[in-house]
Amino acid sequence: MSKILLVEDDADIREIVLYALNSAGFEAAGFESGEEFFAALERDPILPNLVTLDIMLPKDDGLTILKKLRQDKRYSTLPIIMLTAKGSELDKIKGLDMGADDYLTKPFSVMELISRIKAIMRRSTSAAHTHDLAYRNIHIDHVRRTVTVDGGVITLTFKEYELIYYLMIKKDVALSRDRIMEVVWGYDFEGESRTVDAHIRSLRLKLGEAGENIKTLRNVGYKLGE
Repeated sequence: MSKILLVEDDADIREIVLYALNSAGFEAAGFESGEEFFAALERDPILPNLVTLDIMLPKDDGLTILKKLRQDKRYSTLPIIMLTAKGSELDKIKGLDMGADDYLTKPFSVMELISRIKAIMRRSTSAAHTHDLAYRNIHIDHVRRTVTVDGGVITLTFKEYELIYYLMIKKDVALSRDRIMEVVWGYDFEGESRTVDAHIRSLRLKLGEAGENIKTLRNVGYKLGE
């Protein structure tokens, strides 16, 4: 059974979401604060499958918790959905920049939340259990670290390969430049977002027409998919 942790200080919302998640077949637990949440993580050796974070929380807010999770190797790839009453584009971009996988604005439909959770978990499970990835005519053999387009092998640098692989396992997900840099280049890399842009341009060129599958998201970053 998939385990989902919810950090939400509004008791009514927390109770409704937990009831819906448990009714949908998940093992769900809720926490009022980041302090309670991190204490539970340390107590339980089994990692959760997904976390939902409210931004507006007492003491450490959701973005602070998100940052702590992404800086810990144990949780660096943990799927995370942000829940917030804020609806501005800036807040959404900030959450994505810091590594959130998705974003839902209050008031939200609990059924929509469950749908998004299932979609993210499907992508995460697929990426974790397969060495072969494909999107349209682009194929990756991760064991051999080869990328082919229409059966022809594409010669890529080490970072170009890491970049297309990350885009592939996160296909259809909006990825900020900062998040791509953190994952592909590492947290300690002292580069700029232009590094990502330059590698995207090179990757698109080498992929030929298939490079059009890498979409530019204005003021956000990139994604592979529609």
